[in-house]
Amino acid sequence: MPSRMPDAEPGVSLHSLDLSAKLPRLPPPRRRRLDPTSAPSNPPPETPALSPVPDRQNLNFSRPIRRILSEHDHNLFLASPTYTLLIAFIFTLSDTVRGKPISQIQRPPRHPVVELLLGILDEAESVVAQCPPLDTGSRFGNPAFRTYLSTLEQQLDKWHTRLGIKDPAAIEETSTYLSNSFGSSDRIDYGSGHELNFLLWLLCLRQLSILPDSTFPALTLVVFPRYLTLMRKLQTTYYLEPAGSHGVWGLDDYQFLPFLFGASQLVGHPYITPLSIHNSLVIEECSKDYLYLNQVEWVKSQIKVVNEPATSASVPGSTKESVSTASKDGNLGLRWHSPMLDDISAAKSWAKIEGGLRKMFLAEVLGKLPVMQHFLFGSILSAAEGMSPPDAVESESVNRVEGHEGHEGHEHKETGWGDCCGIQVPSSVGAMQEMRKRMGGEGSLRRVPFD
Repeated sequence: MPSRMPDAEPGVSLHSLDLSAKLPRLPPPRRRRLDPTSAPSNPPPETPALSPVPDRQNLNFSRPIRRILSEHDHNLFLASPTYTLLIAFIFTLSDTVRGKPISQIQRPPRHPVVELLLGILDEAESVVAQCPPLDTGSRFGNPAFRTYLSTLEQQLDKWHTRLGIKDPAAIEETSTYLSNSFGSSDRIDYGSGHELNFLLWLLCLRQLSILPDSTFPALTLVVFPRYLTLMRKLQTTYYLEPAGSHGVWGLDDYQFLPFLFGASQLVGHPYITPLSIHNSLVIEECSKDYLYLNQVEWVKSQIKVVNEPATSASVPGSTKESVSTASKDGNLGLRWHSPMLDDISAAKSWAKIEGGLRKMFLAEVLGKLPVMQHFLFGSILSAAEGMSPPDAVESESVNRVEGHEGHEGHEHKETGWGDCCGIQVPSSVGAMQEMRKRMGGEGSLRRVPFD
């Protein structure tokens, strides 16, 4: 029973009584003291030690083929030396550029092999002029991309001979990774898996003693950005479709590693914070030095979204003032077409972002069967003992792998990365380019009502 209200004295109103003294006092909240010496509960993956370069005489070169055809094959790969080597190489590249701007690494003199790699990428871009796109009026992939790739194939032997590879079998094995790094000729698409093939090509060159470890900073901040520039040219020229909507990771339609390497660059930066991606002045001034900002600038420039009319109700978790500011700075489009990229900007530090991207790389790239079923194994990047033999790949339909969650019992496309079932996704870059053609260089995409 609730306690009876005290009787008021004659002539005293109940509203004038002060009952605060009768209420129990709430104890102050207990704040848990953090031990600065304690390890984080979910630390980011560490960089494994990079193994020494193998003896070339022990390598029996062969054309790389698929060997991951089932969950069993995939699990064997995850416990294999090739898996550890791949992680060590990519994470070491990231470690070597921590806190370093591009301008610091770009300064000459550069290693001669770095110059050779840049020359190869320059020649690959010059081939675009020989293979102009067809005027199809469509925002889907342009068929002229197939002509571009076939023309490029004719240059592979020459490029690898220039790098010092004389054995035809070694050229065939190594060049396969470079050939697969520009996109799929069947689907006319490109994704983060093709980007991974470019890193595998560099790893093969390292394993063949062509790329010394001292070139790692230049590979990350000079050669890799040159590759990104080439791929942006191909994306806008041939309207390459994304290999899966927003890729496997959801950062942007095509790339992942610029964000990983770029976050490492920005760890400990004195004034560029994760929220700086929404500051147009910071992007304009610093994008030439930092891969993360450069990729954000590219995404914003290519995928503009009509911001009006926009209200706080149409943007979840926002206020009228925040929507107004976002519309003014052009960030509302980023919130719509790259929501994960926008969400990451709320992280406390670049170290948290880099650690999260490392976890994402392991879980959503190397840890996913639909992605890794396309991984190619040769003698340099060898398959694990017990994986499906090469004759199994030849005898079975290459378009079928063991069913996985949500994709059981039907044919799977071999081409493309990320979306194994081959659903055609239109290019937002292509849509923007077509809009600009029709509107004389200007134009923006409108938000889809159910986005």
